[in-house]
Amino acid sequence: MKKGLNVAKLVLIALLSLPILVSCSKEFLDRPPEDSPNSEEFYKTTEQIEVATNILYSVPWYNFISNVSWCIGDLAGGTGRTWDPRNQDFDLFAITGEHNTLGQAWGSLYAVVAHANTIINTIPTTANPDVPQSVINNAVGEARAMRATAYFYLVRIFGSVPIVENNLELVDESYIPRHLVEDVYTFIENDLNFAIDNITNTKSSDPGRISSNGAKALLAKVHLTQEEYAQAYQLATEVIGSGEFKLLGGTGADGTTGSYNDLFLTQNDNNSESIIATQWTGSGNYAEGNGVQSLYALSGITGFDDGWSAIGPSLDLQDTYEDKEMDQRYKATIMDPESFYPDLNGGYTAPGPSGCNAQGTNVAIKKYVVGTPANNGGGARSSYANNIYLLRYADILLIQAEAIILGNVGSMAEAETAVNKIRNRAGLPSITNPTFEDVFRERKIEFAMEMEHWYDAIRRSDALAYLATIQRGWFNDTERGATSGITDRFVTVTADKLLFPYPTNETLNNPALLDPPVPYFN
Repeated sequence: MKKGLNVAKLVLIALLSLPILVSCSKEFLDRPPEDSPNSEEFYKTTEQIEVATNILYSVPWYNFISNVSWCIGDLAGGTGRTWDPRNQDFDLFAITGEHNTLGQAWGSLYAVVAHANTIINTIPTTANPDVPQSVINNAVGEARAMRATAYFYLVRIFGSVPIVENNLELVDESYIPRHLVEDVYTFIENDLNFAIDNITNTKSSDPGRISSNGAKALLAKVHLTQEEYAQAYQLATEVIGSGEFKLLGGTGADGTTGSYNDLFLTQNDNNSESIIATQWTGSGNYAEGNGVQSLYALSGITGFDDGWSAIGPSLDLQDTYEDKEMDQRYKATIMDPESFYPDLNGGYTAPGPSGCNAQGTNVAIKKYVVGTPANNGGGARSSYANNIYLLRYADILLIQAEAIILGNVGSMAEAETAVNKIRNRAGLPSITNPTFEDVFRERKIEFAMEMEHWYDAIRRSDALAYLATIQRGWFNDTERGATSGITDRFVTVTADKLLFPYPTNETLNNPALLDPPVPYFN
């Protein structure tokens, strides 16, 4: 029997199931016919092609978003902590390839790639002659942008990974090599440049889909990650100048109504700040809903027996805020004991210290906690309809500022404007001459519990030293602020821990993953 990348199974599923799964999770996309037997028969009309990309925003992402992303972004990143034995190894940097969570990350992200490949390779040859080329190019551009998004996670989590463009070729291969990191990034850039040139969606016409400027925004982040500051600055500046995206609400934001907290309410899905987001429904069907609230929320908030508080805001994160009363992001992210939330279930008061103590942090998470189905237009246990951001406009402002500071491009006035938009929206005063550390702190607070901080931490030139300073400890009792009641935990991180190991099942099925990476481009 041939052995190969387990993704071969995923691509077969993608080939067989995509025509019946293209319905997306939000009403902004219509449900297509569900009796089409295969992709060649399905991708024919303009309507069928326009909805073909719906799947790329939902089901394939489920395991990564609900089970993995917070473990990497916040537990390893140090903005969250847990005693959960299934995931504590991320906090302790004790992960091995045997850990099931890594297999879920690999499988979920390659499922996105597989579904995208089906669209990219099928639509151009199966569309009816009367379908405009612009419609075909838009769908392929969307698929290439979402494939790039998946690969951007894969390369930052695992490093060298196999580049797969054709699902059928993969099924026939016994061994699939991993490819050089620089080639994976080139592949991502090629996909995004195609998307920039060919996507006709806009924020106003298709608010839940990625647009050309959305692809440009992601490309800016890709360049920043590679320390290509001039390119990152140029692209971020173009996205800012386009006016397509705006900060949602608050003093200093582009819109005067709303607030930072409103970013994370179900009724504000696909708002002006959202650039790329997964789209979910509260149908109760497996993988169609967002499971993050189940993990973040305190018991009793969701209306079901979930609400496990499997992760809490770390002591390190809590100490990062310069003014917890003034900074509106604190209450929107972190739930203090006895704090009141008028938006949650018609009005919710958090329990006292003994009940509001997620994982020994003496607080709990509020961000992405939206309450019962009755408060959110429907839902089911572990299946909620609120979006999860993969990229939002605040990121682009801070990308521009960081590129200016580290790349000596643009002007300090631009950096000040970008940083102060973020700070003013949060209720904080403006600063002058922001430094890299200023931008880094704003990113840590702005995107806390959004599964992001790990990727920022490992971009630092002093990543190992920084990670070693993170307080990963806990309060021994519920007396908040009693330093005598804290058990300290600091973890020494070595360079080999900045990438996660390949899942053992994958290396067993595809031993080529253990060989040196090879070039993808000649």
